[in-house]
Amino acid sequence: MLPDVTETTITVPPEWALLKAIWTAWPANADEWNGDLDAPRRDVAALVHALAEANTVRLLVNGPEAEASARAALGGEADFVQARYGDIWLRDTGPIFARTHLGPVALRFATNSWGGKYDLPDDATVGDEVAALADAPIRRFPFVLEGGAVDHDGEGTVLTTRQTLLNPNRNGWTKEQAEAALAEAFGARKVIWIDEGLKNDHTDGHIDNIARFVGPGRVVCQAPAGEDDPNAETLNAIAATLEAATDATGRKLEVTRIPGVGLYRNALGEVSPASHMNFIIANSLVIVPVYGTPTQDAAIAALQQVFPDHKVIGVPSKGLLGCGTAGGGSFHCITQQEPR
Repeated sequence: MLPDVTETTITVPPEWALLKAIWTAWPANADEWNGDLDAPRRDVAALVHALAEANTVRLLVNGPEAEASARAALGGEADFVQARYGDIWLRDTGPIFARTHLGPVALRFATNSWGGKYDLPDDATVGDEVAALADAPIRRFPFVLEGGAVDHDGEGTVLTTRQTLLNPNRNGWTKEQAEAALAEAFGARKVIWIDEGLKNDHTDGHIDNIARFVGPGRVVCQAPAGEDDPNAETLNAIAATLEAATDATGRKLEVTRIPGVGLYRNALGEVSPASHMNFIIANSLVIVPVYGTPTQDAAIAALQQVFPDHKVIGVPSKGLLGCGTAGGGSFHCITQQEPR
């Protein structure tokens, strides 16, 4: 295990920076997936297959059965790494890779199981394992923070939501306390606050499901998909907030709205937080979660305009979205990028 470091000059590269690897994990705990691992495994396999075209994928596998099934599904498309983890949501439980003048560093935060809702063994320690496997020294912070709760532009601007960061079930922060913590952890010079995320989001409104930086001064968010869109009011409020915002340099944001998923019900008939914003920006590729809805082709086409130098690919994500207490996320939620 590499020693912890206390260097304070931290920069988090933007997600469109060139990547050394993308980390993800293979579903291994059937209890977390309503007894059915096949559906989420199909989605993870499809994701890895798409990424492997131009990226190194490091896939955590928890136990012999997980490794055997992952190898059978993926062959040589990933590097298989034995590790212990509660579930596959590495965006939140893994480290956030950053840089100091000394080199790469893995930022590690406390976890409280998304406000005490999903307490699983090894979720608190898998981030240390990933940091060690990546040969990155750790910088620790004592407060609770999930990686999906923050989005970075690489220039000192952070996007987040009040619903998550100011939630009493996390740190009990005031806005000022949260901004001070983000400045300490990420070198944030400006925080843009969105009020809330999608309905029934297990994470209490993570930003990576509703708005993302796609370049300096550029963000994307979603537009309602029809009159029955249960998030229409929220999506319009998000766009209005972003259109009125400036970044850390004082630049007014350029906001592009992508067709949203609209009303999506899972196998139990529940309204689910399905979102095209949970995409991954990888080397030469953008992988977008799709759900077989009428707007998905338009969403992919719109994101292709946003990313003209990438190939934008839609990959099914119904299995990861799941139902009930199982799932609840998509591709960005289960990955963590390691910059070069």
